[in-house]
Amino acid sequence: MSSTASLRALDYLEQLPTTTFNKLYTQPSTCLAIFRRMLPHLAKTLVLSLLYMPSPFPTTSLDIWVKPDADSISAKDRALSILQRLRILSEVQDAGRSGWKLSEAFSHSLKQALTGGGNHRSFGVPCSTVDKTPVTISYLDTFARNQWEAILYYVVGSAHTGLGGRNDTAAISPGTQRLLQNGGFVALRNRQAHITQSGFTFLLQEINAQIWTLLIVYLEESVGLGMEPVDVLSFLFTLGSLELGISYSTTNLTQTQTRMLEDLSDFGIIYQNPVDTTRYYPTRLATTLTSDSPALPSDSSLTTVTTTTTHSPNTSGGEKGYIILETNYRLYAYTSSPLLISILSLFTSLRSRYPNLVTAKLTKTSIQSAIQLGITSDQIISYLTTHAHPLMRAQSQAAQGSNSTAGPILPPTVVDQIRLWQLEGERMISTPGFLIKDVGSPEDFEKAVAYAEALGVLKKSFGQGDGKGRQWFFVTRMDQMSGYFKAQAGRRKEERERRERELGGGGVKREG
Repeated sequence: MSSTASLRALDYLEQLPTTTFNKLYTQPSTCLAIFRRMLPHLAKTLVLSLLYMPSPFPTTSLDIWVKPDADSISAKDRALSILQRLRILSEVQDAGRSGWKLSEAFSHSLKQALTGGGNHRSFGVPCSTVDKTPVTISYLDTFARNQWEAILYYVVGSAHTGLGGRNDTAAISPGTQRLLQNGGFVALRNRQAHITQSGFTFLLQEINAQIWTLLIVYLEESVGLGMEPVDVLSFLFTLGSLELGISYSTTNLTQTQTRMLEDLSDFGIIYQNPVDTTRYYPTRLATTLTSDSPALPSDSSLTTVTTTTTHSPNTSGGEKGYIILETNYRLYAYTSSPLLISILSLFTSLRSRYPNLVTAKLTKTSIQSAIQLGITSDQIISYLTTHAHPLMRAQSQAAQGSNSTAGPILPPTVVDQIRLWQLEGERMISTPGFLIKDVGSPEDFEKAVAYAEALGVLKKSFGQGDGKGRQWFFVTRMDQMSGYFKAQAGRRKEERERRERELGGGGVKREG
């Protein structure tokens, strides 16, 4: 699972109540998937270290494990934060001192997943009978590609651009269309779907992150459809542990999971033969849900849309960069994919089209038209940078010379002008969040700011923690910071009580 997908899934999971986590963690497949793909390396080390400990691990002992430098402390705080947000680790009091303890449910299921045993059947049940109409991996890849491309075509609105489309692209179901509308990826105007800012962000992601983004919207909508969220989540994590090309039985699925099969087939995540509903095949989109492997073969035009370009100029035929941008705002796109051309048409003015080349130009009108759709200048710049041609990357590295950092990939004048065209209609950017002030001493302020920055929630800090000016900082999330301040207050209380005990003991000795 990519870092983007992990963060998206983590943001959803942390909102769930503790009772839901307790139910989820009864499934070894869920625990193993979360352990393998959602935890940073340091968090994995902590989990394995505590897995067979009979008593809580003292907080002071954990501090000794970590180097005293700022980067190590930041990595430790981030690891502890993620483990607490996932209800895997909790801080407890043991013999008058604080310590860390693993969740009983998570610990038990992870042991089962690592050592085997049990009759949980959470890793799927392969069919014991031979399929009368066997399905090949090549067929599954083609099916998954067509289904997912149909979703991207709907998001980009290519059916209404007049550029033509692929005849073999599948049509998505009305339920999937409503899901994309409810998720804010498209907005209906005059009964036609038009891409939104969220939709363009969706297109910029790699395939695995796109799938998780859509699945989380599906999870949020499933409650209103009378589906059990725990069963939905468990089945998604189970799919990530299945084997490509193997058919699995539906007999062990719950009612909610059986209902999911039709929806997941629309997404291209599983394949089910309409004449044989007793079995299903996971596609590559499913088996890579909790993996870093490519979601689809590299020869697909779909991966060209969403896979980040390699930074080496000497890449082989798998290179995904296809855009050359000149200082005169002219753009050359070496592609014949209608989907890629449709995306470019959102923020460029198309000029001509050849069998494997499209020419276009960035204009004030085309950029501001994209901005009216909700697409930001930073998103346009990010897309052009991500899919820059290898020649542009080679030129950037050649311009590096003796500098330690590479030069800009896109022409700076063009990048600045794109931003200026957006600023003509916008003078202020608002960010929802929380302003925190009066946190204590300058040292407390600096630690809190460093913790917020390590979590990635810090937006702006005011003051340097020198005690002479205001000490405020602004964060986008408050739940993690609340936990941090509570933990700090608890530690200060422990320290104060320890000093009082020491002073009290000293006084007794003097009287003796």
